[in-house]
Amino acid sequence: MKKMKRFAVIGLGKFGFFVAKSLYEDGNEVIAIDTDRNRVQAIKAFCSEAIVMDATENEPLKSLGLEVMDGVIVSTGINISISILISLHLHEIGVKKILAKALDEDHAKILSKVGATEIIHPEKDMAVRVARGLSRPNILDFIPLEEDYNLVQVGPPSAFIGNSLKDLNLRAKYNVYVIAVKELVPENFILVPPASFVIKESDILMMLGKSEDIKRIEELTVS
Repeated sequence: MKKMKRFAVIGLGKFGFFVAKSLYEDGNEVIAIDTDRNRVQAIKAFCSEAIVMDATENEPLKSLGLEVMDGVIVSTGINISISILISLHLHEIGVKKILAKALDEDHAKILSKVGATEIIHPEKDMAVRVARGLSRPNILDFIPLEEDYNLVQVGPPSAFIGNSLKDLNLRAKYNVYVIAVKELVPENFILVPPASFVIKESDILMMLGKSEDIKRIEELTVS
């Protein structure tokens, strides 16, 4: 059974609203906070608790016990000073995971300086996903990781089909790891497939590796 986590979302514009709603629908406890009473009213059915509050005021913020939350998302509007001040307050009261929405790179740098542990760039991140989907149609999805590593889902190049992972020896040849396989026919998910696993045309490979090594695999799919 999935363990319930606890989150707070500060700022209930479109982004904040859907983050709070999605977290709640995924079985988590969610406190939603905004200064706008109408926004708070709109989120009530999609969160555990909805609060009208000015989160730039430190004392009311302290009273919520946010330091024990699994994460606090700061998603305020275009006034960057508000998100900076809220992030600072959250850091000072001991919140360990602060995810803050940034409007630009300078805003992101300041948020990091005052205690935000993760920066969210909604428009930039979506733009990258759309662009990659258009320019790299064989890459089905990707998750950027640290130090230039990516985790991607990719359809197998024709040269892989009918061969086992042992025969392909992808770690030695391409410095990439197949950490899971989605079988579509029949539907199945194999985490850490054995070396004897034979790749089929209908499989989707989840690969971990450096960007340049993943790109070599990608180039095989279009050759």
